[in-house]
Amino acid sequence: MHSIIISLASNHDATYHLNEARNCLAQIFSNIKYTQEIFTEPINAKRKDMYLNQLAAFETTMDDTEINALLKSIEKLIGRTDEDRQQGIVNIDLDLLQYDDQRFHLKDWERPYVVELLPQL
Repeated sequence: MHSIIISLASNHDATYHLNEARNCLAQIFSNIKYTQEIFTEPINAKRKDMYLNQLAAFETTMDDTEINALLKSIEKLIGRTDEDRQQGIVNIDLDLLQYDDQRFHLKDWERPYVVELLPQL
């Protein structure tokens, strides 16, 4: 089994979209656990909407490529589009932060919400 940490974020109807993402993830990963949700200011964003952020951890037999593909398919299912992204609208953003001992999105690890939420996992 592989240990996984992902981040969830939304700046548009955020509570609804994070809930939809959690529902999708729970159907696949029965052992998933979540941190609390926190609102953060946007970083280098086109819009000034607050982001709702959360981290999640689970174990799986999938490899990192499969997990990334799954996360992107959930984003599309929930309604993430290139057009919205160009306008700064983020219905849902799901990122693989850690796969076993390998870290991804290294700048995210320095963001206050990751630092604050990580101990909850």
